[in-house]
Amino acid sequence: MTNEKMFEMAVRTKMRFPFKGIISVEDLWDLSPENLDSIFKDLNFRLKQVKEESLLNTRTKQDQELDTKIEIVKYIVQVKLTEQDIKLKEKEKREKKQELLEILSTKQNEDVRSKSIEEIKGMIDALDN
Repeated sequence: MTNEKMFEMAVRTKMRFPFKGIISVEDLWDLSPENLDSIFKDLNFRLKQVKEESLLNTRTKQDQELDTKIEIVKYIVQVKLTEQDIKLKEKEKREKKQELLEILSTKQNEDVRSKSIEEIKGMIDALDN
């Protein structure tokens, strides 16, 4: 089942998830990966119970719904972890860029400090014009 179909089914059937009561699919996006993991564990536990209670390999509507819920939670966790990774990499890039800008500024100041008095006066005069 595609992600689009999976979410369509969840919305159309008003699928609910166990978390401090009952929450909707939309509410899952507001949870942390750790909270989503606890939902996943609960759903997985329920699925194992349902499979253990049956002597037949027939899949019921309840089994299919639990499978879909698990897949939805897994998908959302994956998206959130990817987003966290992207944010971390962007933060590291910003910090590295800031560090390089500070080094550049220091080097430029060293270059100006090494100039002669006449060169510095010339630079000042050029700024006044």
